[in-house]
Amino acid sequence: MEGFEKPRLKGLLDHFAVMEDTRESWRVAHPLPEILLLVVCATIASCDDFDDIAAWGETHLPFLRRFLSYHHGVPGARWLNILMNRIDPDLFSDCFMAWAASLRPGLPPQIAIDGKTSRRTHDTGAGKAALHLVSAFATHEKLVLGQEATEEKSNEITAIPVLLERLARKGALAGTLVTVDAMGCNPQVTQSILDHQADYLIALKGNQPELFHDVETFFNDPEAPSFDRCVDHDKGHGRLEERAVQASTDVAWLAHQKFPSIATIACLDCTVEKGGVASQDRRFYIASRPMTAAQILHATRAHWQIENALHWVLDVTFKDDLSRVRKGHGAKNMAIVRHFAINLVRNAKDKKSLKIRRKLAGWNPDYLASLLINPDS
Repeated sequence: MEGFEKPRLKGLLDHFAVMEDTRESWRVAHPLPEILLLVVCATIASCDDFDDIAAWGETHLPFLRRFLSYHHGVPGARWLNILMNRIDPDLFSDCFMAWAASLRPGLPPQIAIDGKTSRRTHDTGAGKAALHLVSAFATHEKLVLGQEATEEKSNEITAIPVLLERLARKGALAGTLVTVDAMGCNPQVTQSILDHQADYLIALKGNQPELFHDVETFFNDPEAPSFDRCVDHDKGHGRLEERAVQASTDVAWLAHQKFPSIATIACLDCTVEKGGVASQDRRFYIASRPMTAAQILHATRAHWQIENALHWVLDVTFKDDLSRVRKGHGAKNMAIVRHFAINLVRNAKDKKSLKIRRKLAGWNPDYLASLLINPDS
């Protein structure tokens, strides 16, 4: 590999190299960076379980040896399962976040935060709930920035501040706009965002009944001062959608001590017509920075990219909901591996779909190498 340009791959391997390997060194036949590179490459190449990954690794050992020695070859499926279960998911998540932060030339203007459950990771016999992962997604770059698993019998409210703290340590949070759905409309979450020199735009629902009532009453008041307004139309697949936003920075009257930093309130009316049938939905938002109606509209639309460009891709392209990895830390670690893979596959400069890119990576080692090596040229 002398003289071989591989800046993105080098960054990936450098981050893998700092992962702590708790095994006794003299007993290690398969170093941790080799294992992690194998599972990431195989996951990119449409392998969705340990049997697939091990078989792909055996078949593509010459390819893997372009980058690392693999002196003892690749581990079998059983050993892969055992080894991925043993890796500390918090350290692996930190490794991923540091690598993801290195992919961006600057801070993203908006980070969307939302949760997703990997439905088949539950273990009824062991009384273990399915893995629920809260992810941070840079909406402009379409990059996964980090993830945090919720504790059992807990929820996203406890996971979001932990995720924010980790993002802040990697320098990925200050100056950004953090968007969260109504689950995050909680003083602990909003204060955590502000403490890290970021701003929030958060959906408001009945989980904060007093604040919700006040904002709803304000926008329903015919004598309220005029609002800043913006309307957008979207048409496609027999569906016509109108999104109308009203926003106001007149919030001095809104004296809620639990949310002391509200700078803008907004109302979004969404009307969808399909097949001659119309449906309407009204949502309210609070923001910690002064924002126009157009800015609110752009940010709320961008937020849903985490559903379309991450969660949908995980389910449909990476078959996340079909994953049956359940023991130890395997489910959490393989979820992080899929985030590695998504970021690498999405950065390809061709116009192919993510599904086709994965298949090409499985068929053509040179194409897979281009996903790993060829950064932004």
